Amino acid sequence: MQALIQGVTTFDLAFAAVCLGAALLVYLAGAPPEIALIVGLAPFIGRHLYLLYRLSSLIGRHHRFTPPFPRGSWGRVFQAIAHYQQAIRRRRRRQLRFAHRFREAANSIPDALVILDKGHRIEWANASAPYLLDIYWPRDEGRLFTEVLAHPGLGALIDRADYGRPHDLSPPHNRALMLSFRISPFGGRKSQRLVVARDITAIYHLNMIRRDFVANASHELRTPLTVITGFLENLSYSPDTPASHQRPYELMVCQASRMRSIVEDLLTLSRLEMDDRTEQIGPVDIPEEIRTITHEAEALSEGRHKISLDVDQNLLVQGNLVELRSALSNLIYNAIKHTPAGSHVRIAWHREEAQPVFTVTDDGEGIAAEHIPRLTERFYRIDKGRSRASGGTGLGLAIVNHVLNRHEARLIIASEPGKGSTFTCRFPAASGLTRLENLKIDAGL
Repeated sequence: MQALIQGVTTFDLAFAAVCLGAALLVYLAGAPPEIALIVGLAPFIGRHLYLLYRLSSLIGRHHRFTPPFPRGSWGRVFQAIAHYQQAIRRRRRRQLRFAHRFREAANSIPDALVILDKGHRIEWANASAPYLLDIYWPRDEGRLFTEVLAHPGLGALIDRADYGRPHDLSPPHNRALMLSFRISPFGGRKSQRLVVARDITAIYHLNMIRRDFVANASHELRTPLTVITGFLENLSYSPDTPASHQRPYELMVCQASRMRSIVEDLLTLSRLEMDDRTEQIGPVDIPEEIRTITHEAEALSEGRHKISLDVDQNLLVQGNLVELRSALSNLIYNAIKHTPAGSHVRIAWHREEAQPVFTVTDDGEGIAAEHIPRLTERFYRIDKGRSRASGGTGLGLAIVNHVLNRHEARLIIASEPGKGSTFTCRFPAASGLTRLENLKIDAGL
């Protein structure tokens, strides 16, 4: 590298020396000094001006710089630009190959992929988009996504900041389809949107069949179980019943009551699954509900557990009273039923980072990590024998999860074997309100 610099510098100095020598000869020939200097430096200056013009012309015409290059410092400049152009061409070829492979991969995916700009206009769509969304690229490029796929609430869904959960809808062009939408921000400053639509028609219909079957079967079982339980209770407590029959009747009453609890929970789940959004929204006095449920939990515990409260008495939440009471009671009752005697159950209700948060913490046996992702599944039990003995149906946390989803809230479960468990319900910040704010709403202020 040093030899190269030295060679370039030597050429420039040699050329300058030749020009100065020519100026000296002109001066010795009798020309005035200024004329001699101008004549001598004219080739030097002219060469630089010519090469500067050539450089500017090539850059202006986006021309490729190719050898032979000028000698001296200008040659280094031309050669550096040529190397830079070559690197750009290689990078561009790599980008084109990557873009081609990306499009091939995206077009082979059965899900519809649509890229939206910051104005929610279509930039690109893959090969599955015409069938699933009736969006053709490049025909629909530049059109509003909500204009091509007209659906109530879709624009608000794109604008919302919560993209964690999929949203199901039927496209207008083919109502026989059921699609699951996920919309994710990406690109510079996360201003663009990537829409992923998956065909879940078969799964949706299977879930509908399952839900209808469970609802119908549970409804049909409710009346017979009520009748059977009533007769069994009469027989169990009747003075005419032989003593040897008392124990079998008590066991039958217990199992019939357990079956009735399962039926009631199944009906509750079926009702919650009918719609993703809850109705009859209003201010819910969570502190009062916690107080009532805690009294019931103390009766259930019969003094075997220590229950402590940390409740913000001024914090309410917008929601459905019946559904939220069911969710909170399930979490509190579970802490009583599934922890050994002497356990400490802590119930908290307060704000965290502007979000209303309900927490139930116990210092019981804890839950192994492999069980936690499945706790909200129907009938999933960690210890089936212990769960049946405590009267659990295996549906409580599934109900809690459905209720929270309908309120746009999240259930977070943290546990460690031997150190207890924490069940946390995080509600949206917008759903929280104070008692004073509630009074102003009631007063129309």
